Amino acid sequence: MNKTIILFLLLTIGFTSCKNSEKEIDRVKIAKQYFKVLDNSDYSKMSDWFADSLTTIEGEYNQTYSKSDYLEFLKWDSVFDPNYEILEIEQKKGIVKAKISKSDKRISFLHEEPFITNQTIKFQNDKIISVQTEYVDFNETTWERNKNGLLSWIDENHPELNGFIYDQTKSGGIKFLKAIELYKSKK
Repeated sequence: MNKTIILFLLLTIGFTSCKNSEKEIDRVKIAKQYFKVLDNSDYSKMSDWFADSLTTIEGEYNQTYSKSDYLEFLKWDSVFDPNYEILEIEQKKGIVKAKISKSDKRISFLHEEPFITNQTIKFQNDKIISVQTEYVDFNETTWERNKNGLLSWIDENHPELNGFIYDQTKSGGIKFLKAIELYKSKK
């Protein structure tokens, strides 16, 4: 009888461990798919992975998006032809942590090299509820110099594009990209 109880307990623990491992794999898989979708700017299945809202956290700045608002933000991001590369990824206690390299036309112009970030992705019921971003190598001096040079030049030479820096819609992204192209062609 005692051997039966011990065997039953061991089997229960074994099955529970396997079940937890499957969830960990699924969350890493979801995170990998998320970054692949961002890299390809193909958002058709994006809403399958998100809860009703998504919170993004960058330093002190928190933004909560509805699914449609986040999709609009991603359309802005896609204008710059992003390249996301997973450098490291792991899952611990239900949270996925990833080290990501991101480059695009906007980042290349303003930062002059890819961003390296640590991303913390939190889940609820196997849906992404938040993405926290910590910049590993942000060069604020370069970013501010290039941003201020661009804004001053646009203000003076193409005032019809003013405001693009704050417009995180697809049309705002198109204006941002046009501003960069005009600025670069003046040299």
